[in-house]
Amino acid sequence: MTAAIQTEGLTKRYGARVAVDGLSLTVARGEVFGLLGPNGAGKTTTIAMLLGLVAPSAGRASLLGHELGRGPSLALRQVGAMIESPALYPYLSGYDNLRVLARAGGLPEARVPQVIQTVGLAERAHDKARAYSQGMRQRLAIAAALLPDPELIILDEPTNGLDPAGTVEIRDLIRDLAAGGRTILLCSHMLHEVEQLCGRVAILKEGRLIAQGAVDELLRRDSGIRLRVEGDPGRAIALIRELPWVHAVRAEGGLLLIDAPAARVAELNGYLARNEVAVAEIGARERSLESFFLEVTGDR
Repeated sequence: MTAAIQTEGLTKRYGARVAVDGLSLTVARGEVFGLLGPNGAGKTTTIAMLLGLVAPSAGRASLLGHELGRGPSLALRQVGAMIESPALYPYLSGYDNLRVLARAGGLPEARVPQVIQTVGLAERAHDKARAYSQGMRQRLAIAAALLPDPELIILDEPTNGLDPAGTVEIRDLIRDLAAGGRTILLCSHMLHEVEQLCGRVAILKEGRLIAQGAVDELLRRDSGIRLRVEGDPGRAIALIRELPWVHAVRAEGGLLLIDAPAARVAELNGYLARNEVAVAEIGARERSLESFFLEVTGDR
């Protein structure tokens, strides 16, 4: 089966500045894929190239098996997108906003009540858009992205500006869309949300891909054991370094961080007890996507 998104050496230059530098990534059909990076990393430019809004300087990209350079209209036929803040006609109802967009895109108006139901706006569909909360506006924008009944949905910061309740609503909506078999490319700075929603992620920095893979595999990198001992940790460090399955140990903020398999926690605890080292705390090191992101981007 062809990938939902495939890029090879995708590059965009603006004069001497390289916004995206040789990006190669693959998004499989049916997955929720996170595109991450600090401000200015090239995320928005990448999305703009995927949607045919910006022409690449080099490289190639295909959506759902159709190469963008050969026929963008064919490639984008089954793609829906929400980019930045939704632009709405405030004096029209949510329903009529969607009718206008459907007509402009040559799409059947019969899709409008369907997508309104999907995003949970049926009860407020005929209210003026100016009366909508930010969360409702975001849901209406996602409804617009669903009008072509897309197989691939690209969402750029869908929870931007939302309160916690609105964020949870959008998160649940994305889960429901993914459960229906759609592929979702999610660009967000809300790393906690990405960790909950995405199976795989790619991280950009200064236009370059610096990490890519399954979230659980990325978080297992450099995982290990955390330890706190009573008294001077110097003797514990010396003892731990003698173990053949320990790769490294360092002190950080009163803790000893040990590069070793987390499954060895009980064995390490017994080893220290036999050597009369009093253990105050021991357990597996748990990493978050946020901590991994800060490490690889150097933004700690």
